[in-house]
Amino acid sequence: MKLQEIQELMESFDSTQACKMHLQIGDFCLKLEKPNSNRVESIIASEPTYSIPTAQVAGVPQVPQIAAKAENPTEVQGEKITSPMVGTFYRSPSPGASAYVNIGDKVKRGDTLAIVEAMKIMNEIEAEFDCKILDIVPSDAQPIEYGTVLFVVEKL
Repeated sequence: MKLQEIQELMESFDSTQACKMHLQIGDFCLKLEKPNSNRVESIIASEPTYSIPTAQVAGVPQVPQIAAKAENPTEVQGEKITSPMVGTFYRSPSPGASAYVNIGDKVKRGDTLAIVEAMKIMNEIEAEFDCKILDIVPSDAQPIEYGTVLFVVEKL
């Protein structure tokens, strides 16, 4: 579903008296809710109230599901490095190449930790301070969203 189509749905929903709307097309899920006012309060992924089979909707691309933010992603204590964007997490620069970092590695400020691919653009995630990698939370090639914990580190 294109951004323009989502915006049109939001405007149409905003002008109705309905309080909630759930829509699922294939893997794409949209939930609109508004409080007692006529303003859209939030857009979040959730279980659909109804779904439209993909075969009935021509030309709609399949959207990969994004991994939900874990409330407690790991038991390891330390500073957390989170994703600055929605995309796909990659531990190495290319398939078959060695990972940028592994658990136990010590990295310097500015070193590349991983890549997040967003809209076919490879965005390097760099260390903002000297640290030791305690945990790598997402698996390689996993879809992630903004704020997903990527690494648990210990500042050096």
